[in-house]
Amino acid sequence: MLTESNSRGQSAPSSTTAHYPTIVADLDTSILRSQGHLLGLQTPEGCWNAELMVDSTLVSDMVAYHYWRGKISPQWRRKAVNHIFSMQLPDGGWNIYYGGPSEINATIKAYLALKLAGVRDTDPRMLKAREVALNLGGVPRMNTFSKLYLALLGLFPWEYVPTIPCEVLLIGKWFHVNFWDMSNWSRGMLVPLAIINHFKPTRPVSVTLNELYPQGMNERDLALAPDPEKISWRNFFLWLDRLHKFAEWFAEHKIHPFRKLALKKCEQWMLERFDGADGLAAIFPAMLNSLIALHALGYPDDHPQVVRALAALKELEHETADDVRIEPCFSPVWDTAIVTVSLHESGLAADHPALKRAVQWLIQKEIRFRGDWRHKNPARVEPSGWAFEFENKWNPDVDDTAMVLLALRKIPTDDPGKRDECFRRGLQWMMTFQCKDGGWASFDKDCTKNILEKVPFADHNAMLDPECADITARILELLGYEGWTRDQAQVRRALDFIREHQEPDGSWYGRWGVNYIYGTWQVLRGLRAMNWDMGEPWLQKARLWLESIQRADGGWGERCNTYDDPVFKGQGPSTASQTAWAVMGLCAFDDPANPALKRGVEFLVQSQNPDGSWTEHETTGTGFPKVFYLKYDIYRNAWPLLALASFKKLLQRPNAGQTRPMDGHPHPDMEKNAIIIRPNFARQ
Repeated sequence: MLTESNSRGQSAPSSTTAHYPTIVADLDTSILRSQGHLLGLQTPEGCWNAELMVDSTLVSDMVAYHYWRGKISPQWRRKAVNHIFSMQLPDGGWNIYYGGPSEINATIKAYLALKLAGVRDTDPRMLKAREVALNLGGVPRMNTFSKLYLALLGLFPWEYVPTIPCEVLLIGKWFHVNFWDMSNWSRGMLVPLAIINHFKPTRPVSVTLNELYPQGMNERDLALAPDPEKISWRNFFLWLDRLHKFAEWFAEHKIHPFRKLALKKCEQWMLERFDGADGLAAIFPAMLNSLIALHALGYPDDHPQVVRALAALKELEHETADDVRIEPCFSPVWDTAIVTVSLHESGLAADHPALKRAVQWLIQKEIRFRGDWRHKNPARVEPSGWAFEFENKWNPDVDDTAMVLLALRKIPTDDPGKRDECFRRGLQWMMTFQCKDGGWASFDKDCTKNILEKVPFADHNAMLDPECADITARILELLGYEGWTRDQAQVRRALDFIREHQEPDGSWYGRWGVNYIYGTWQVLRGLRAMNWDMGEPWLQKARLWLESIQRADGGWGERCNTYDDPVFKGQGPSTASQTAWAVMGLCAFDDPANPALKRGVEFLVQSQNPDGSWTEHETTGTGFPKVFYLKYDIYRNAWPLLALASFKKLLQRPNAGQTRPMDGHPHPDMEKNAIIIRPNFARQ
């Protein structure tokens, strides 16, 4: 018989199992296997930290860096070559997500790394790569950051690399567009790049890429194309870039009036943010850029800052006897919060030692420092929040904070007062980040000035940090469990944001997960937590959309190409994580007799491995849409457990099958050990 664990870990009989006689017997077994697998992955410190898997570009970039420095271990080089070749596609190129097509930046970076490492031009694999690179447009079609790395090696002319002026840090917040209007991650990448751009520390290598310039190195092919409209922001910024390059001549001759001051400010900004972080911004691009910037500034190899920066990058490497791969960053806070919620929701007792250790670890990771968020959010609130990584005190984010609060609210600790104070601070801090239109973004508040997307070096598609439905809905989920209602002004504004951003077919765009399945699931789960009437037509439209894209095997899948063209939404091989999201989205309608829900649960139960894990090859996480994607290895195991737990609770719910408003009644998730803090603060 299907059973439910209460807060003391005891079993109570289920209310019904009639809807699913064929899978009820397997549901508890599947949950127990999953719990056991995840518990076995917990570190002695109490956290979970699964690998973040990405494309080949990080290893390619490190190969280029080592050759720029003129120092590379032959053993490491061999492993890097093996890794890059292992990710080559049958057509000869390299992609940026599993199952995706060859991509220009990844392909040329891999080709260059292999060429630097000594692979012969006549190698059949290199010939195929060269053909793909040329068909994609060659070097001139690479993005700005990629061209800058080539310029460092003497393989691309600096005069055609868009200028990243150091003076951007001198522009105060009084100016309409300033440094703090850029996204958090762009700031971390651009400051060291501005230093590099000033010094232009070119160190030519013994290879060339002449064969990858389809029209040769002429201005027509190298210069950025202007906007056909004569009067446009893009053309204005292209003109401004030419002005910057004219100013660069004066800087080179040491007569630039502000350059010395700006350069020093960039250096100080960068060094200051090394403190309390796993490298600059705790992400690979900023960390590598900062290391190159230190070299450009003249820091010797044995300088503590250089040693520290290089060690932080080395920490991201996974080296085996024949391979080396690199993570873009660590994700322990995010992973720990998701697994903690999943384990508890699936019936693990709230006072289980593993959960108590996890929550204690999360409490210790609260950031009590007023970081860079203060520039866009000057609210007088106690510093709080959580970052994604082990250490990143400058950059706590809203999404991680919401997920941590979902974990903290139901797990008792040996010091409940400390837990409650931590929760209160985090909630108050998070609520001050609501943006003007009612939504929440990831790191900053109202970081949405589209003009920044027109600057020449903004082709990495990440200059802004826009509000999104998935984060906003996760916050609504938390607020619903905490007793907030639609009467609250901030909740009303968030709900308006959600409704305004629904797609015509009923789905929602997912900024941080791939893609519409992620956004739609989170919205439906959030609104159910708010006790919304799930029978309303606009939400039934979302249900019908989820059901319409279910695959023949009972699962759901979607690939990253949906960010390039929404025509592909809901299409892709079934995955454990995306099926879990869809199952949880359908569970929000309280209808255990839904055939699509039954088939989705069956897919998860039947595709589970004997050790309690799930196998997943697809990329389901989003870094920068269209540019960089992530495969969270924890997703394939944590989300399915939470989905099975949600379904199990649905079976046991006395009023399952009724989609009606429940205002005035406590949400089913409000149970013993949960913190209930009423919304009498953080009003905007």
